[in-house]
Amino acid sequence: MKYPKRGVVRVVRILTVWALTRTVLLLCVLKVLTAPGPDVTSDVSVIYQGWYEVLRTGTFPLDDVTWQYPPAAALAILSPALLPFLGYATAFFVLALLADALVCGLLLYAGRRPGKSLRGAWVWVVGVALLGPTVYARYDVMVTAVAVASLLAGARHPRTMGALAGFGALLKVWPALLLIGMPRARATRSSWGAAAATALGLTLAFLVTMPGALAFLTFQRDRGTEVESLGALVFHVARHLGWQGEVQLNYGSVEFLGPYVPLVSTVAQGLSVAALCWLLVWRLRARAWSASTVADAAFVAVLLFTATSRVISPQYLLWLVGVAAVCMAFRASRMVLPARLVLAATLVTFLEFPIWFSHVVASDPLGIALLFVRNGLLVAAALIACRNLWRQTVSEPRGRERASAPADVSRAQRADTYASAP
Repeated sequence: MKYPKRGVVRVVRILTVWALTRTVLLLCVLKVLTAPGPDVTSDVSVIYQGWYEVLRTGTFPLDDVTWQYPPAAALAILSPALLPFLGYATAFFVLALLADALVCGLLLYAGRRPGKSLRGAWVWVVGVALLGPTVYARYDVMVTAVAVASLLAGARHPRTMGALAGFGALLKVWPALLLIGMPRARATRSSWGAAAATALGLTLAFLVTMPGALAFLTFQRDRGTEVESLGALVFHVARHLGWQGEVQLNYGSVEFLGPYVPLVSTVAQGLSVAALCWLLVWRLRARAWSASTVADAAFVAVLLFTATSRVISPQYLLWLVGVAAVCMAFRASRMVLPARLVLAATLVTFLEFPIWFSHVVASDPLGIALLFVRNGLLVAAALIACRNLWRQTVSEPRGRERASAPADVSRAQRADTYASAP
């Protein structure tokens, strides 16, 4: 499919901005440039590389409580072995860059099709740049690439979408949410069946070949309330009111420990259950699917579970940016405002980590303000996205059905009158 001249100019602009911003990000993680705040690359050079050495022996890191990921995450951690001529960290950063490029390429390709737009590519290019070098220092960019490919397959290729979502779920769980918006009947059976078969097959393969494939379930269960989460705001404020708790590195993240923390964690889990219930009610009540409904519903689901999570690490915003980008690739999507709010939250996330993370840990006014703004933007985006999805798929179709009903009755009455006339 050929671009008109104007389309070519737009693509060149997107690729130029992508190249410039990614050069800066790569220079940051390679430490040619230094970003303010803590070193975001230590997860790769210390934690990931340590796991890599263990995984190479044929077992999962059973003695490391920071291993809290599904078994296929081992593939991402081992992936730098594909570039043996580079050091582990450098190889990982290069692969992260390639995953980023893949997402951009997929969105550019999708933007060429009828009913699609290049807005999605712009959202991705800008969103990744706003989140900063953390993107290349976490394996979430690889997971997001799988998720974007799955969503772009969509209802047209339900088995492919399901297989990719199942694989993504074995990388980091959340891609399982992508299937919530699949059209009923055949598309749902095909996609959900493919996802289940892929996830089950991979899990069995890891269980047979590598001990400890499901150890992550126990480690994940014991997590507390991370300092950047929505629930953590309670303790950030409470510290100024005499709350006798502390902040510690716990289970691989900086968490609050002390009185009432288990209660707040339980409430957060309860909110996640409530979000799931809303999604199920929506699915039962939905009456119409548009071209963008699969992506829109996935965006709503990921937003809800991110906002209610006990942990809102910076890389979680990358998930949202990726799914929002797919939504914006569809002209029919009503997620424009929520997507913009996510981009704003992504910028604030970069400010709170890594730039001013010390203020967040200290619970000082700047740190609290950053979290209020970031988490407030996420909650607002989630609520607006839920409202827009409900209106487009439930309220408006029902209204059209009611409006057409009197007209149908009137036509039937006129037909009866004519039929009975002498």
